[in-house]
Amino acid sequence: MKKSKVTSIDVARHAGVSQSAVSRAFSRTPTQSGVSPETKKRILKSADELGYRPNAIARSLITQRSNIVALLFSYLDNQFYALALEKLCIELQKIGFHALVFMMPSTDEGVEDTVSQLLEYQVDGIITASVELSSTLVKFCSQRDIPVVMFNRFQEHDGIASVTTDNVAGGRMAARHLLKTGHQHIALLSGWERSSTSRDRKFGFEAELRESDRNLFAHEVGHFDLDRTGAAIRKMFEGAKETHPDALFVANDYMAIEAISILRSELNISIPNDLSVIGFDDIPMASMPEFSLTTLRQPVNNMVANAVRQINELVRGKTIEVENIALAPKLIERNTVQSRN
Repeated sequence: MKKSKVTSIDVARHAGVSQSAVSRAFSRTPTQSGVSPETKKRILKSADELGYRPNAIARSLITQRSNIVALLFSYLDNQFYALALEKLCIELQKIGFHALVFMMPSTDEGVEDTVSQLLEYQVDGIITASVELSSTLVKFCSQRDIPVVMFNRFQEHDGIASVTTDNVAGGRMAARHLLKTGHQHIALLSGWERSSTSRDRKFGFEAELRESDRNLFAHEVGHFDLDRTGAAIRKMFEGAKETHPDALFVANDYMAIEAISILRSELNISIPNDLSVIGFDDIPMASMPEFSLTTLRQPVNNMVANAVRQINELVRGKTIEVENIALAPKLIERNTVQSRN
């Protein structure tokens, strides 16, 4: 015979308190009408003796809150996003939210279908990383009062909060460093061209070059994809060595590490003797001795903290104003840039 489940009513009777006191004792969001430490200790002791565990689903039906935040990612093979996902989940759990991770397809139609599916879970908010949202989806979420925070992405839509690195400033810093170290033939390998991160890094990089009366020596697109990165690098470095760039800014470390591997192993190009390389992100692999990549560090801890703070404030109704936060990157000098002065 199946044993009946212990309920909060059973715990209340055992502890000699009201059912609402039991609910407040187990609440993840403290209120002014909480219970005293002594009462909470008695309730938790009774719950342990009876084998009671609160029912999050039942509680959500009462509160009309699921305490679920959807995290949207389009890929995790880039270490930056895998690290960000881990940190987002940990920080959300600390304040009583549960993360529900969705891997997003590459097409606009696929993204809209997936977002429609995730809303069936009655999520309280959405954090998107490496995912662009159409204006239709933005309007859809706004009509249902579901706050959205973009992580490492920026879109000019009313009502969409965002946390990014200042990618324009990062692009400028990369160009400035290559110019200062005497490079003459400076190239760019950009990412997915519809991505705000790639667009802004490219914009800042080219703007800094123009202000020094320079143009890009060469430009290819790697689409934040390893196969396309390989094809772009082979195309950029075909022909005689005297036609090659002497410096290369790559829009993220994921592509930069692949580029360095191909340049060394296939094309017999020495880094940094023949070619200086700068990446962007400062993923853990960038500091490994075999790469020792000079790069622009994204302040991932600060980005995560701000994204979680914003989603918490928007979901809890502590604020109705959205913020677009751009945090300063930092140039990390290692061994892939050599002075030509």
